[in-house]
Amino acid sequence: MLKKRVVTALLLLAGFLAMLFLLPFTGWLLFASAVAGIGAWEWGGLAKLGTPARGSYAFTSMTLCGVLGWCVFDIDTGTVSQATLLATIFLLAGFFWLLIVPLWLRNRWLAFVGLSGQLAGVAVLLPACLAIMHLRAFAPLFLLTAMASVWVADISAYVCGRTFGRHKLAASISPGKTWEGAVGAAAGVMIYGTAVALTVGRLPNTPKSWLLLLIALALLTAVSILGDLFESLAKRQAGVKDSGTLLPGHGGLLDRIDSLTSTLPLVSLAVLYWERQLP
Repeated sequence: MLKKRVVTALLLLAGFLAMLFLLPFTGWLLFASAVAGIGAWEWGGLAKLGTPARGSYAFTSMTLCGVLGWCVFDIDTGTVSQATLLATIFLLAGFFWLLIVPLWLRNRWLAFVGLSGQLAGVAVLLPACLAIMHLRAFAPLFLLTAMASVWVADISAYVCGRTFGRHKLAASISPGKTWEGAVGAAAGVMIYGTAVALTVGRLPNTPKSWLLLLIALALLTAVSILGDLFESLAKRQAGVKDSGTLLPGHGGLLDRIDSLTSTLPLVSLAVLYWERQLP
């Protein structure tokens, strides 16, 4: 099993890096739309949709993602042509992750079936896939750096949770997660973020800017944990261990991108403001 996991991970990384740095924007748009379609297929399984409805849901999600990408980006260059529309989508995603999802997790609403489950899948997948398009067009290396921050959070949480974990974070949703792991994730991301800022010559030079950086990194970590917990709740209510079997040894696509779905839209929104692309 370990060998299968390692081989799959290496193949995925090699393929992803090749597409990240070599594909034209049109190809990247199609890739991101395919991610939305595959993710929606898996989400449809969690939502207990029948095969025809599941296929229709996946195709509709993929098409909607492609059409939105076509509308908000210049198809040749990848630059944002409809910044207000894109920011609105990301703001709605932020509202979903920061306000609705915490309530959903706290109350453990049994709502992953029917229309509410399908709408939740759209809220999870479409903003994230548009963010993948946007951040790659902004700078491929920046997208990779943002994704790596989530991987750092996951690894730090695992190590600290296994070593120091005593207090359960959400025992009824994901018994393996602890508060100690969450603190470790935040610490790991703060160290990583500081190292990145140092590498690119953007270290804060005032106490206020340091505070803002650390708050932003802590928020990024918290949101990544929400993404992980939300998919864990969906799987628990569906009665499955993995979202799918697409990736040998790793489960489904959603199992690999759960934390990215919550963090990347907020990172993209920050980039839009940073680049002064909004009125």
